[in-house]
Amino acid sequence: MYLPPHDPHVDDPMRFKPLFRVHLMERKSATVECMYGHKGPHNGHIQIVKKDEFSTKCNQTDHHRMSGGRQEEFRTWLREEWGRTLEDIFHEHMQELILMKFIYTSQYDNCLTYRRIYLPPSRPDDLIKPGLFKGTYGSHGLEIVMLSFHGRCARGTKITGDPNIPAGQQTVEIDLRHRIQLPDVENLRNFNELSRLVLEVREQVRQEQQQQQDGEGPAPPQGLLSARGPPGAPAEEGGDPRGGAAAAEQPAQSGQGQPFVLPVGVSSRNEDYPRTCRMCFYGTGLIAGHGFTSPERTPGVFVLFDEDRFGFVWLELKSFSLYSRVQATFRNADAPSPQAFEEMLKNIQSLTS
Repeated sequence: MYLPPHDPHVDDPMRFKPLFRVHLMERKSATVECMYGHKGPHNGHIQIVKKDEFSTKCNQTDHHRMSGGRQEEFRTWLREEWGRTLEDIFHEHMQELILMKFIYTSQYDNCLTYRRIYLPPSRPDDLIKPGLFKGTYGSHGLEIVMLSFHGRCARGTKITGDPNIPAGQQTVEIDLRHRIQLPDVENLRNFNELSRLVLEVREQVRQEQQQQQDGEGPAPPQGLLSARGPPGAPAEEGGDPRGGAAAAEQPAQSGQGQPFVLPVGVSSRNEDYPRTCRMCFYGTGLIAGHGFTSPERTPGVFVLFDEDRFGFVWLELKSFSLYSRVQATFRNADAPSPQAFEEMLKNIQSLTS
């Protein structure tokens, strides 16, 4: 099992934890050992369910128990999972979420079903290389997100989930046709100014969608659009008729950065975020209540920092997520075709819809 680093250190490497092992014997037989718990390897079982899917079962779950009972198990899990003790966590809501995660994950006792996932295919005109990223999610801690590109939009799909948004759901969606030109740093510190810019672009997107529904056909290509800047600043016009990531290519690769700072009142788990960015786009983020109740997409800003880091400003939550690329390499993980990757995305989303 690959675990994210301890919150909120997104740039730290992933952590590795063995869950089971297989000993191949003579005559095509094998023994399976469960590695879960703190009492060493013990008897387990693996079953091939169907193509690209298998299940593991521990036959000696008493090896997972600790002499100090559930309280000791929880404190040990907390040190391993979060790198801290319960006394270190003063936020009551965060304590509640952590306890929920412990209860939810420990009930399975390493009896799990595994399904294959593919890494997203890469194209020359992608904004950055797609792949897996570690991201900050407030009190939920760090989660793993897969960034993939689909024509004129990019999607971040949760590979690990939380009580609000489960794995498989699209946590962020980025509209690569609508670029946002940030104001200067002083105006950017004003949350209302950023909010105004984003909501203007949202209204523009809504009007374009309405035109398509009314049968007027798609709007003429305008390349990368930008909301108007602070008062007195000239509006950016036109743009590359190619639109999408292709039009974004030049400024992204030229290394021209612009100053970036979070608006006052926007919370971030990691204050060590980059202070320059390459470009920003309009996007939406998925929010919901516990148990994935009342899900809705809300407006936000996708911030591209460099080849390995991006961020997302959640406008409604007044929160910022920082994402850093997973540098671990995975063998035989590439999708055999773009169609196979799209089908996989649909399948993992349907499991939690």
